[in-house]
Amino acid sequence: MLVLGIETSCDETAASVVEDGRRVRSDVVASQVLVHRPYGGVVPEVASRQHVATIVPVIRRAAEDAGIGLGDLDGIAVTAGPGLVGALLVGVETAKSLAYALGKPLVGVNHLAGHLAAVFLDEPPAPSAPGSPAAAPSGPPPSDPGPWQGPGPPFPHLALLVSGGHTALIRVDGPGLTALLGATRDDAAGEAFDKVGKMLGLGYPGGVAIDKLAAKGDPSVFALPRALPRRDDLDFSFSGLKTAASTLLRGRTALPEGDELADFCASFQAAVVDVLTRKSRRAVALHGLPHLVVCGGVAANRGLRAGLTAAGAEDGFRVYIPPPKRCTDNAAMIAAAGTMLLARGDRAPLDLSVDPGLPL
Repeated sequence: MLVLGIETSCDETAASVVEDGRRVRSDVVASQVLVHRPYGGVVPEVASRQHVATIVPVIRRAAEDAGIGLGDLDGIAVTAGPGLVGALLVGVETAKSLAYALGKPLVGVNHLAGHLAAVFLDEPPAPSAPGSPAAAPSGPPPSDPGPWQGPGPPFPHLALLVSGGHTALIRVDGPGLTALLGATRDDAAGEAFDKVGKMLGLGYPGGVAIDKLAAKGDPSVFALPRALPRRDDLDFSFSGLKTAASTLLRGRTALPEGDELADFCASFQAAVVDVLTRKSRRAVALHGLPHLVVCGGVAANRGLRAGLTAAGAEDGFRVYIPPPKRCTDNAAMIAAAGTMLLARGDRAPLDLSVDPGLPL
């Protein structure tokens, strides 16, 4: 089954052709980072206009890269929410037009369900240099609880979804069968990263810059709080950490630079990672599910990947983390989630609308 995925929920126009919900035949992303960088964040109206300008070329390129014509598709999957309403409308209206013109089935996909499905995508192996030995199979043997980037976990499993707009622990019992176990009470982890990055003058997106600098710093230099450390629930809070970082920076005569900036970034990142890791370990223990998927944009953060991998090795649960390019917004994950919906018979009507607050 060949499914075209379309993703326009925020500031990236993406299209991808995925075969049988796993094999990525093409993956095209038109990023808007440079467009929004002068404003320090995403401007919804600007994002919508950029989607209008790029969506048709992006879809054409996805079909060309997959080596198919649009008529060869078996279905179309499009993000229907959550996200920016204007941005979502561009993708959904385009998908509906294509479905009608081509006579293909259409499904609307929850953006968060797309992130949950990203781990099921197969990544083609990197080509070996001439004369070099064949690459070893990716991932550990089944008895090893270390990180795995293969075809995905069994159901049921747990998922830690961390992005700019969401931080949640979710029980996943099957495609479309989820239960929310805990969520942030205020800021999402990715939002906290970007806001603190802006305070430090690191530009947009701040989270990426913090991750790079943190690799060079000492996380013990600055004392920053960990919210809800002794609570038995699985909720998160990052507003206090953000406020503490802001207060510390305002009390200085100048922003940190050089090694001190790297130390501040490392200290802030460690505070976020500690909270996410602690709550994930608690969820695994409480629910007895030794398979944890980590997904969403913040799952590309190297500190978080290392922290959860170490926790899984210590506690005996397996951590499944998509490659970084599958953690950030992309259309391959939408096609993967859409394939699951199409396979069980779901179809969206041609009056499909968008829902900027669509719950999982």
